[in-house]
Amino acid sequence: MSVVTLGLVLVAVFFLALGLLHRYGDLRKQQRMVLLGTLASWYLCFLIVFILPLDVSTTIYKQCLLDNARHPTPVTLTTSTRSSNRTGNSSTLDPTEREASVCEKPWSYIPDSVLPVFWRVVYWTSQFLTWLLLPFMQSYARSGAFSRVGKLKAALVENAIYYGTYLLIFIFLLIYVAAHPQWRLTWTEFQTISITAANTWGLFLLVLLLGYGLVEIPRSYWLSSCHAHLLAKTYFKVAKMASEKVAAEENLADAMEEVSVVNASVKYSHSLRKCVDTILTKCPIEYQEEMGEEVEHPCEDRLVLPTKRSLVQLHKKVISAMQRCSQTRVQWSMLLERVFHLEDVAKSRSSPTYRFVRSFATTERDSCVRKFLYTPKVEWYWECVFLQVFYKLLALLLFLLSVVVVWSECTFFSRHPVLSLFAIVVRVTEQQRYYICTEVVCFVTILFLCVCVYSTVFQIRVFNFYCLAPHHQTDAYSLQFSGMLFCRLTPPLCLNFLGLIHMDPAVSPQDRIHTSYTSIMGSMHLLSFISNGFYIYYPVLVLLLCFATLYNLGSRCLNLLGVHQYVADDDLSSDLVDEGKELVRRERRKRQKSENAANASLSWRERYGGVHGASGGSRTGYVEIKDDQETQTKKSIIGFAWRNTDEQQRSLLHSNDDG
Repeated sequence: MSVVTLGLVLVAVFFLALGLLHRYGDLRKQQRMVLLGTLASWYLCFLIVFILPLDVSTTIYKQCLLDNARHPTPVTLTTSTRSSNRTGNSSTLDPTEREASVCEKPWSYIPDSVLPVFWRVVYWTSQFLTWLLLPFMQSYARSGAFSRVGKLKAALVENAIYYGTYLLIFIFLLIYVAAHPQWRLTWTEFQTISITAANTWGLFLLVLLLGYGLVEIPRSYWLSSCHAHLLAKTYFKVAKMASEKVAAEENLADAMEEVSVVNASVKYSHSLRKCVDTILTKCPIEYQEEMGEEVEHPCEDRLVLPTKRSLVQLHKKVISAMQRCSQTRVQWSMLLERVFHLEDVAKSRSSPTYRFVRSFATTERDSCVRKFLYTPKVEWYWECVFLQVFYKLLALLLFLLSVVVVWSECTFFSRHPVLSLFAIVVRVTEQQRYYICTEVVCFVTILFLCVCVYSTVFQIRVFNFYCLAPHHQTDAYSLQFSGMLFCRLTPPLCLNFLGLIHMDPAVSPQDRIHTSYTSIMGSMHLLSFISNGFYIYYPVLVLLLCFATLYNLGSRCLNLLGVHQYVADDDLSSDLVDEGKELVRRERRKRQKSENAANASLSWRERYGGVHGASGGSRTGYVEIKDDQETQTKKSIIGFAWRNTDEQQRSLLHSNDDG
C-alpha cells in the first residue's frame, strides 16, 4: 500500500506542476530547456510538501516501536490487565503480539531504506537547480546573442559576479569554522555548513512572504465578498493596466524604429545581414511587411553601420519589448472581461426575475453549457447570493488558521509547557495512534503555509523584471526566477513546519527519533548562533509583519515611491478608480458598437443571403461578409481590436453596398 501511495503522490504532483506551468508558460513557443528547468524545480518543491506528512507518520510509528522496546514490561502488563478486566480472562498475551497491536503500522508506511535516499536526491537536486543551473539558464534565455556559443559566453560573464559573491561568503564561513578550536572540518560538517547557509537565506525571505500572506489571503477573500470594493479595485487595475499597455506599445514602437534604421543601414550583401534578418523575425508581422518593402530611409546618407554588440543589445531589446507588449494586451483583454462581468453582477443583483443578464454574447461552447447546466437562474443565485457567503466562510476559516500559525510561530520554542497548537494536536494524535489524523493535520498545516508563501511569489511583481502572468504570458526569466525562489523557500519552510510540531532537532527532545528529512540536514548545532538564536527567534518577526500588512504600510510606502497600489482611503487610488470607470465606459461603447455592427451584418445576411446565393452573381461578396463577420465576433470576444471601430463599420457598409 505504501508503494502505491508514494507512486500516486508522485504522479499527482507531476500533473499539478505541469498544469501550473501550462497556465503561466507557453509550452509550444518557449525553449524546452526553460520549460524543463522550471518544471523540475516546481515538481521537486511540491513533492517535498506532499511527502513530508508521510515521513512524519512513519517517524511516529518508529518512535512507538522504540518506546515499546525500551519499556516492554509496563506496556504489556498494563495492557494485559486492561484486557483481563474487560474479558475476565487472566491469561497473558505474548509481548511481541501486544507490541504489534499497540504500534499498528500506518497505511502509508514507507520503508526506512526509501525515504533517506529520496530526500537526499530531491534536496540536492533542487539546490543544484536553484544555486547553479537556473541562474545560468536565466542569463542564457535572456541573452540577445545570435548563436549558442555567444549565449553561453554571455551567461558565463553575467553570472561571474553572482557566483563570485556567494563563493566569497562561503570562504568566510569556512575560515570561521576552521579557526574554531572545537570544530574539525569534515565532509559532513562541510555539508552542514552549506545547508545551514542556504536555509538561513531562505528563512529570512520566508518570514517576509509568510507575514504578508497570513494577513492578505484571508483579507482578500473577505473583501471579495463585498462587491463594491471588488469592483472599485478592478477599476483601479484597469487604469493602471491602461498606462502600462500604452508604455509597452510605445516601447515596442521605439524598438521598431531602431530596427528600421538598422534594416536600412545594413545591406543584403553585408556580413551582419543575417543578424538583422534574425531580429526581423522577432518583430510583429505588420512591421516585417513594412520593412520588407524597398523604401528609402529619410536619413539614409547619415546612417551608421551597427556593430555586432549593438545588434545583440537590439535583439535583446526587441524580444523584451515584444513579450511585454503581448503580455499587457492579453492582461488588458482579460481585465476588461473581468470588469464587464462584475458590472453585469451589479446590474443583475436588482433583477426581479432572479436571472443573470450578460451585456455581451458568449461563445458557442459557453452557450451550450449555460443552456443545460449553468442557466441564467443558476448563475444568478451563484454570483449574487452563494458566492459572497462562500467567500466569507472561507475568509473566516483562513483567518482562524492564520491566528493559529502566528501563535505557534511565536511560541514553538517553548518545550515545557508546549504552547504550539500544532504540536499539541500532533502529540494527541500520536498518543492515540491516529496516523491518518496526523497526516491530515500535517498536510493541512503545511499546505496552508505553502499557500501563504507561494501565492505571494505568484502575485508579487518587481517592475518589468519579474511577473508571473497567467494565460501563457510569463517570460522565461520570470519562470526560472520563480523556480529559484521555490527551491530556496521550500526547505526552510519544511523545517519551520517541523519546528511548529516539535519534530525538529533544535526544538524536540534529544531522545526522540528524528524524521528522515531532518536527518539529511545534519545538526545545526555546529553553528550555535544560528541554531539557538536566529532559527528560533527570527520567526517571531512574523507578528510584526502581520501588523504591517494589516495596516497597509507596504502599499502606502510604495505609493510614496510612485508605485501605485490600491488603498481604499487614498486620494490617488480614488482618482485612478474614476479614471478606470471612464476607460471601461469607453471600451464598453466600442464593444457594443462592434457587436451591433456584427449583429446587423448577420441579420442582413440571413435576410438576403439566399437571394444572392440563388442568383450566383454575388457569391464572392457573400463570402467576404462571412469572413468579416467571424473576425468581428472573434475580436469582440477577445476584447481588443487592431483597427478602429469606425473603420470596421465603414468596411461592413462597403461590403453591403457591393452585395
